[in-house]
Amino acid sequence: QVQLTESGGGSVQAGGSLRLSCERSGTVFSINVMGWYRQAPGKQRELVAIFTSGGSTNYADSVKGRFTISRDNAKNTVYPQMNKLKPEDTAVYYCYTQAQDFWLKKSDNWGQGTQVTVSS
Repeated sequence: QVQLTESGGGSVQAGGSLRLSCERSGTVFSINVMGWYRQAPGKQRELVAIFTSGGSTNYADSVKGRFTISRDNAKNTVYPQMNKLKPEDTAVYYCYTQAQDFWLKKSDNWGQGTQVTVSS
């Protein structure tokens, strides 16, 4: 069973930076995708940045040029570096991964969420 542990959220002023981290634990056969989504009050959950199964990265248009996702495979950890933060980046950020077990059954896994608040 996959578990995702997030850290690094907090409050920052507009223009500032934060780095989140998400550590994956549990035994899997493979990881298809791993990355981050966010959900602001009253809005649907949306993609922020993600590593695809081919190893490439996808970013939401709203964060391109400001956010960079990286990973440390040895630590099973993914980091989004968030720069030039804006008040509209305020949301609960969720780590996400799609994994396959040894029977190739896929599962969608979410972290508990971490709050990011950007003040103007």
